Amino acid sequence: MPPKKGPTPEEVEDIKTSLGALCGDVAAVRAQQELLLGLLEEVKQLRLQNAQKDRRIMDLERRVDELEQYTRTNDVVISGIKIKPRSYARAVAGNVGEPSDEENRSVEQQVASFLQSKGIEMDLEHVEACHPLPRRSDRPPAVIMRFVNRKNKVALLKQGRKLKGTDVFINEHLTRKNADIARKARQLKKNGKIQHTWVTNCKIFIKLNGTPEEAKVLIVRNMEDLDKYN
Repeated sequence: MPPKKGPTPEEVEDIKTSLGALCGDVAAVRAQQELLLGLLEEVKQLRLQNAQKDRRIMDLERRVDELEQYTRTNDVVISGIKIKPRSYARAVAGNVGEPSDEENRSVEQQVASFLQSKGIEMDLEHVEACHPLPRRSDRPPAVIMRFVNRKNKVALLKQGRKLKGTDVFINEHLTRKNADIARKARQLKKNGKIQHTWVTNCKIFIKLNGTPEEAKVLIVRNMEDLDKYN
């Protein structure tokens, strides 16, 4: 058998050229891989930073809501009492600014008169401020009443049961967030998902269904805390 002939010089050069081109392609692929890995790491870090910022924003929103709720600690919202509107003279004059002290005192007196007619004791000396909220429906506007201290507010809330059978209600002055939580908790109770719900010192409580061991009382601070009971 005749010996095999080796590649010609031209073929060797072609092979070298091909290998050089292949090495260049491999190097380019590696460079692309490193670039992609770098971009993936950058995306990972950005997602981590965004998650941290989201948690920070949520924490700040929670603190703002807690501070706002704290400023309402001595307040109650009384809804359903028909308050006489501001004076005709003030309306004709087009004065749409803050109500005068005289008008505010009139609101206090109207509220106190109605509550006292239902056997509810209240001393206006303990009232720091009282004014109606903007009307949002055909119902009488709700009234915000702020007491000098919390014990006066609690004393009035405890007498709220005397309003049973009327369309008048006395509630704590909750922030929008807490009011939404309380509303959803009441809906869960109505649907039989929880046993009971109530508000004390501007905190929303729920009592779970089940045996005495299972029927725990929980404080609800976020809407997500109620999602598990839907």
